[in-house]
Amino acid sequence: MQEVDADLTALDRAIINAFQGGFPVAERPFDAAAAALGERGVEVTGPALCERVRELDEEGILSRFGALVNAEEIGGAASLVAMHAPEDRYDEIAETVNEFTAVAHNYEREHPHLNMWFVVSVADHPDPDKDGHDRVEEVLAEIEAATGQETYNLPKLREFHVGAKFLVDGPVPDGDVDLSHLGPEVAPSDRGTLTPDERDLVVEIQGGLPITETPYADVAAAIGADVDWVVETIKRFEREGKVRRVGVIPNHYALGYTENGMTVWNVPEEVLDEVGPAVASLDFVTHCYERPRHAGVWEYNFFAMTHGRTEAESERRIAEVRELMDEHWDVGADDWDTLFSTRILKKTGIRIADRADSNTA
Repeated sequence: MQEVDADLTALDRAIINAFQGGFPVAERPFDAAAAALGERGVEVTGPALCERVRELDEEGILSRFGALVNAEEIGGAASLVAMHAPEDRYDEIAETVNEFTAVAHNYEREHPHLNMWFVVSVADHPDPDKDGHDRVEEVLAEIEAATGQETYNLPKLREFHVGAKFLVDGPVPDGDVDLSHLGPEVAPSDRGTLTPDERDLVVEIQGGLPITETPYADVAAAIGADVDWVVETIKRFEREGKVRRVGVIPNHYALGYTENGMTVWNVPEEVLDEVGPAVASLDFVTHCYERPRHAGVWEYNFFAMTHGRTEAESERRIAEVRELMDEHWDVGADDWDTLFSTRILKKTGIRIADRADSNTA
């Protein structure tokens, strides 16, 4: 693995590698995290570890620290959408699309026809006979009316893997520290909705946890809750899938992962069940989904997102996906493509609060 930033210390690299998931959900998590690093030969105290995580966040090496909320399990719906924007109207159309508050991310991608890709995120539909996916379709109809361009809705049909990890040279190179077993024993609930108190907790933690020695106590104070309830609820949210993981979330651009390749594949239906888990097992594949085709326009039904620090590294990783695919069926030249992002048009994040509000009872 090549060096991505000579200014990162051994402690910085240990933090980035060790704690992209599996961070303790306990009242004083940095003490336990520091002890785990000590077992890996990285000596640091809990307070010093907390301070360095705070500094890495302030320096932009980390995007944030905390719980990665799974919006899909909180309420509402989201979908990936593709569109063709003519070159002479591209910026105008991008501006129009970005004005919709439901559009969370928007990227320009290399493709001869579908060159604009955005994510629509909505709350549950106000009509009880409809759901969030109906609301997505309504937003897309509004976007089509505003831009004069057809949209191609590509909702997730099946999730094989979501778990981006961006590792760097240094201690804990495999990123395999998992302290999620620490903290109270909890059991998942059978409720599909949030309570008002759970809604307040989700909204409070969606942007990250306070980077203090007692982050869960600080969250409890902010929402007027008991710290034991906050710890137990976040632990339960992990069990239920409402929280994907707790830990540091690196700014992958700051770590040199600038090559963002969305590989797309026309996988025969009869091998999809085998291909999905196989591709998901590759440690450099950060997202892996089945999505619908659009006959005559978009023939691909399988998406695998890869990240690399150089064009050459990205190409090697894509070639590895191709080799794995070839083990399951005879992949032709027209059966796949890679869409590199060339420009970030909008990146505001999913509106968790709206989605939580609509699913609170």
